[in-house]
Amino acid sequence: MSSPSLPLRQRPTQQREQLDLFRALPAEDMAPRDAQDLMAYPFFSLAKSRRTAPIDFRSGKITIRVEGTQEHGIATIWDADILIWAASQIVEARDAGIQPSRRMQATPYEILRFIGRGTSLRDYQRLKAAFDRLQSTTVATSIRETTGRRLHRFSWINEWKELADANGKPLGIELILPDWFYAGVLDAALVLTIDPTYFRLTGGIERWLYRLVRKHGGRQANGWQFDVPYLYRKSGSLAQPRDFARDLRALVAKQSLPGYELSIERWPGEPEILAFRPVPQTARG
Repeated sequence: MSSPSLPLRQRPTQQREQLDLFRALPAEDMAPRDAQDLMAYPFFSLAKSRRTAPIDFRSGKITIRVEGTQEHGIATIWDADILIWAASQIVEARDAGIQPSRRMQATPYEILRFIGRGTSLRDYQRLKAAFDRLQSTTVATSIRETTGRRLHRFSWINEWKELADANGKPLGIELILPDWFYAGVLDAALVLTIDPTYFRLTGGIERWLYRLVRKHGGRQANGWQFDVPYLYRKSGSLAQPRDFARDLRALVAKQSLPGYELSIERWPGEPEILAFRPVPQTARG
């Protein structure tokens, strides 16, 4: 006879107790790593203002639906920096022969420094707001599902909490990552190193485009290209198509993506094409 299921309020505690605690490693010289699935598909809001409209993306066998709450909205591409930090920690530990875990502990200072943010009280408050958005955002996707049309449903962070000692002194933050994200990061073929200057990019479309370019362009000498309407669909942006195309042209003029050169190609009667190729190390200075 099967045992009755645990009340919902007991499950997080049991999950935490079953997972080993992984203390974040020193990250001064740690290369940032990003999960390829997150680089290739529209999982995050590209706007700094709160977005509550869902992201719906379908292409072939790939289905993605992302939803946020009225209170917090959908996690943004800036919030995703926390997941880049987490992926970097997991890969670094694995490569060093240290057992990582979905249950992680770090100080806000360590996370903020790694992702290139300040460490003021306001920065700490923004970090906590990012944790709230990551936890309250729900994702349903067919990516890496092998059982037909079934979807994997999760939040970017299962749970998180602030830690303190008996006297109330802050000890950091503890969080639990979802299986879907953790499994993807542990697979070496599904993670890429990104340029640390990515964290300095300020625009949502700019950040999204760098990740997409890094994923598809990689180190290929001839680069890659997409037509602009397809890029619009793949971005999940709420901007009008003409405004999105204008933003891409502005990025081509700006040439701000680290390690890549962008260009727009036009052919009579055809959609505009965004092409990108890696810039040789010697050309970067």
